[in-house]
Amino acid sequence: MDKVRTKELRSGYTTGSCAAAAAKAAARALVDGTLLTQVTITLPAGGQLTLPIARVEPGDGWCRAQVIKDAGDDPDVTHGLAIVAEVRPAAGGISILGGPGVGTVTKPGLAVPVGQPAINPVPRQMIEREVREVLPPGQGARVIISAPGGEKLAHQTMNPRLGIVGGISILGTGGIVRPMSEEAYRQSLVPQVDQALALGYRHLVLTPGRLGVNKARELGLPPDCIVETSNFIGTLLEECAKRPVEAVLLFGHLGKLVKVAAGIFHTLGRLADARRETLAAHAALQGAPREVIVQIMNMNTAEEVVGILQRYGLSNVWHQVAAAASRRAAQYVGDKYLVGTMMYSLSGEIVGYDAGARQIGGELGWHIALP
Repeated sequence: MDKVRTKELRSGYTTGSCAAAAAKAAARALVDGTLLTQVTITLPAGGQLTLPIARVEPGDGWCRAQVIKDAGDDPDVTHGLAIVAEVRPAAGGISILGGPGVGTVTKPGLAVPVGQPAINPVPRQMIEREVREVLPPGQGARVIISAPGGEKLAHQTMNPRLGIVGGISILGTGGIVRPMSEEAYRQSLVPQVDQALALGYRHLVLTPGRLGVNKARELGLPPDCIVETSNFIGTLLEECAKRPVEAVLLFGHLGKLVKVAAGIFHTLGRLADARRETLAAHAALQGAPREVIVQIMNMNTAEEVVGILQRYGLSNVWHQVAAAASRRAAQYVGDKYLVGTMMYSLSGEIVGYDAGARQIGGELGWHIALP
């Protein structure tokens, strides 16, 4: 019998590696006029990586080089983007600046200070090392990293949420993009927590998606304390527990937060889904008749349960589910901080909340009158 072969996913390289390679190629052209077609750089953890150079453009007292970002088989929005480095001679050391398409940091709490281009520390070190390797001893350089089209692409990243304006970030701690890396996506969400803390917040709002972010803002919750979790609610709860967070409000659509009430902290549907069973159990605890339990167990979406419970005068079930979600989340992090939960339906109606939500939301100054 033939063995089934799975396709091996292809790795790519980070924007940081692209910037370092482009800077090295531009510096080489500036120093001796060599127009390289490929460049080998040293990776942060050791080893080397060879990248193709798409273009080298010599000028009067400057040189530019371009690398096309290749993310391999990773679904990276910057795949195919040109990363450009312009190098000019300068006195002293090597300065690294941001050009068009590279964002600027406007809020504290990130690895880059406010007012600086969003070129993270490891890529900066890579760029400086590669340029210094080419320059004659004692010569300095001014390196400008740009990413034409980065302004538009940035809207598909976390940058607007993090206060990085005007373009993408130059990132990468390892230099190589590992395809389909869930861990990398998880970690890209964590800086939101650090930024909220840097801005003085100790009470944070965790919400699974953009709908929750927008709804939380509508209720008057401060935008800078709202953290988008995607499906990784557990990861963000854990990260909050490692930091001086005092309270967390879980705020989101009922379909996601019902899962938390069941102790499910990675809420992707194909991994775990106990919404029917959880809602049916809580309805039964509130005295729901068998016909209600049957309807809940036969539902297509959790949204349908709003109407079912309403018809039978059992809307209080949502408050019990919210309280259960808070208990499970608090237990998950060893009761390191207060947890409250508030859930809404797709219509925007608040359907369930607990005492913790009242307390945290009130202290954050939300604009909502709860019965």
